[in-house]
Amino acid sequence: MKEFVISEAKAETAVLVGLITNEQDEAKTKEYLDELEFLADTAGAVTVKRFTQKVNGPSSVTYVGSGKLAEIRKYIEDEAEADREVGMVIFDDELSAKQMRNIEKELKVKILDRTSLILDIFAMRAQTAEAKTQVELAQHRYMLPRLQRLWTHLERQGGGSGSGGGKGSVGLRGPGETQLEMDRRIILQRITLLKQRLAEIEKQKNTQRKNRGRLIRVALVGYTNVGKSTLMNLLAKSDVFAENKLFATLDTTVRKMVIENLPFLLADTVGFIRKLPTDLVDSFKSTLDEVREADLLLHVVDISHPDFEEQISVVENTLKDLGCAEKPSMIVFNKIDAYRWVDKDPDDLTPPTRENVTLDELRRTWMAKLGDDCIFISAREKQNIDELRDVMYKRVRELHVQKYPYNDFLYDNYES
Repeated sequence: MKEFVISEAKAETAVLVGLITNEQDEAKTKEYLDELEFLADTAGAVTVKRFTQKVNGPSSVTYVGSGKLAEIRKYIEDEAEADREVGMVIFDDELSAKQMRNIEKELKVKILDRTSLILDIFAMRAQTAEAKTQVELAQHRYMLPRLQRLWTHLERQGGGSGSGGGKGSVGLRGPGETQLEMDRRIILQRITLLKQRLAEIEKQKNTQRKNRGRLIRVALVGYTNVGKSTLMNLLAKSDVFAENKLFATLDTTVRKMVIENLPFLLADTVGFIRKLPTDLVDSFKSTLDEVREADLLLHVVDISHPDFEEQISVVENTLKDLGCAEKPSMIVFNKIDAYRWVDKDPDDLTPPTRENVTLDELRRTWMAKLGDDCIFISAREKQNIDELRDVMYKRVRELHVQKYPYNDFLYDNYES
């Protein structure tokens, strides 16, 4: 069967395509394409060109207009003549089977969308049996409505009448339709099997959760690549894999922590991202259950990112979708060592922009808004970590006393 994602991390060249719409201006499209390029780099592809088009909305036939598609095809052909072959074209939104089929027919190169690219990265990052099963389930769910595109070389030979596409025309079914039906049945059977496996894994995890005893659970949540794993390693003296790549962590890691005389559980979870595919959220339900069952959420934010406020919004909306919006939480602004701003010229009378705001001004603004529910740190440089531990101790102790009033875990302080 023809592959629909990058099967391995090769330095293939890629062209990115995005839209500028009424809901997504040029600056926002650039930010999305920057992130898409980071995704492509994580998957092992090198971006060589970007194309954008200003439209009211995506074309239901080819995503972009016919003129823009012809421009992309011309660029690919010119690069091929110069021995700089373009390996793939990646679109910033999820494509329908119809769009993907038409675009591939026109461009004659591998076509990926944002969802298939994320799925490919997840497939690369999956280490445990649970993560591999979750990724495979998401891939099959993604592939199922796109099966027809995979077998365009086996078009039906015979015709038929009626809106059913010739279903009643006995003896006139071509090999394409037969293969399509077989693949659909195989994939549906595989999806059922994978769901059963995940259900068994979930039973085991529920047993593990019950055996964790009467301890408060704290979960690190946040956008991908904000430093959750680095913070986890620092706080819990753990060895969670951390790298400057998107989705470096897929599996939830849970470690027992003790601050002063208070033991609790700290969990590192998979990062969120804009336009997170629904199939991934569904497939990673058991992993995200650590978020659902947490007593306290530490929302880690990369304050050095120019668009960190939208990332906060993305995470908050995802938590709302998971039914966790009302959980006790606090924001941990990480990477203060990487924060940069530009002093505004005294003669410049225009309103200050985001890049003119100092870290102290941001700190005052957010602390005025959230009070003790936010703290500014650098996990990499170990700045303000003691303050974070103090705040965590206070919040966890309050929750512990509420949840376990007849407590027998707050033993004498043995940690200096």
